[in-house]
Amino acid sequence: MKTLFPRHLEVSAAVMDLQLERQNLVSSNIANLNTPGYQPRRLEFEKALQAALDLDDTHRLARTRTGHAPSPFRPGEIGSVLRELHPRVVPGTDGVNLDTEMALMTKNALSYNTLATVLQKGYAGIQKIIQEGGK
Repeated sequence: MKTLFPRHLEVSAAVMDLQLERQNLVSSNIANLNTPGYQPRRLEFEKALQAALDLDDTHRLARTRTGHAPSPFRPGEIGSVLRELHPRVVPGTDGVNLDTEMALMTKNALSYNTLATVLQKGYAGIQKIIQEGGK
């Protein structure tokens, strides 16, 4: 079925939700900095996302010849795979390291903001098409 919106929007929304969840988890880790016995938790979803998109470190979605069929892209299946992810306790850590948590928070915020900017540009393009189509 053809739609006005690109197929990657569902994946982008799922990734942004997970990045928000990760940000909340890192904030929780920082809040428990001085809690005795607290172990930091992590939410890692990149490998599950790559597996759901049929990607790995050596193969990317690319055509080497025009006659080749594209790799399957099933955005509808991404959400169910990613919903099964749960935060895990980081093994081998005795407590929260503030520097590590702040670096994770900054990296996650940059990724989230970058994806938000990309989506914003995509919606601006759709808006331009709609506005020019009415002329």
